[in-house]
Order: sequence, then C-alpha cells, then structure tokens
Amino acid sequence: MRKDVKKNGFAAISLAVLMMFSASKVTASTQMPPHLVGEGIYSVVFWDVYQAQLYAKSPYWNPTSRYALKLTYFREFKGQDIAERSIEEIKGLGYSNPSKLNTWLETMQKLFPDVAKNDSLTGVRQNNGSTVFFHNDQSLGSIKDPEFAKWFFGIWLHENTSAPKLSAQLLGQQ
Repeated sequence: MRKDVKKNGFAAISLAVLMMFSASKVTASTQMPPHLVGEGIYSVVFWDVYQAQLYAKSPYWNPTSRYALKLTYFREFKGQDIAERSIEEIKGLGYSNPSKLNTWLETMQKLFPDVAKNDSLTGVRQNNGSTVFFHNDQSLGSIKDPEFAKWFFGIWLHENTSAPKLSAQLLGQQ
C-alpha cells in the first residue's frame, strides 16, 4: 500500500508541476482581450490579402489600454517583406526618425516568420505600451518601445492610414 501512496503522490506532484508550467505559457489566446471591436478584409485591387480583427478589453478600442490586432493571411508572404511593408506604411503616416525606423525594421525582420495561407500574426499592445507578437498562437517576442506600438498599430488605426475603409471596420464604425 505504501508503494501506491508514493506512486500516486509522485503523479499528483508531477501533474501539478506540469499544470503550473502550462498555465504560465504565454500564447496569443491567453493575451487576446475578450471583445471583438471590428473586423475587415484588406484587399489590393481584387486580391484579398488578409482578414484583420481588432480586440479590446471593452467593446470599444482605447489606444492607451491593452488591445490586439490579428491578421489571418490568405496567401504566402516572406516575413522580411511584411517587416519592410510595415516600415513603409509607418513612413506614410509621417514618422521619419531614421534611426528608430532602422531599429524597428531589424527587429521585425528577426521576429516575423514567413507566413502561409491561413497563418495568423497577432500583435498585442500591452498596458505599458510594449508590443508582443505571435505566429499561430506561439510567441515570437516583443518590442518594448511604446512609440513603436503607436506607429505600428497606426498602420491600421491612424486617421491617415492608407486603408481608411478597413480602419473604420476595425473600429466598429461600419
């Protein structure tokens, strides 16, 4: 009987340790705020590129609290191309600090993987202004610069975005 107690006690401890480690795993699912604010499809000419979804802590987007933007791709793209396009869009919004743009580009090129059809990239803007990125629910890393978060998410949410219809859909205005 003592063997059974030892075995069962060891199994219970092992299970508790396993649960503790799996509960602390950071995924997009664990970081996703609960409310879908809006969604839309980004298209170029007649090609659908990705579906975008904006999530927030409340039914309305607040640029100073935690929110997430999830992009689910309809085609394949190189991570390097996604990073370069992001920098071009940020420049288009009016941001022009070359040193920071280069730093952000290098960091995104390291973080962003190539994506296949139906892959998702999710960016989560934390309360402290840092941004955590995920690929298909797996953590890619983060950029701690709050200025990056403002301009990166501005690609979709800034008043001067190159995709105003998508922005309005994400913000629940259409």
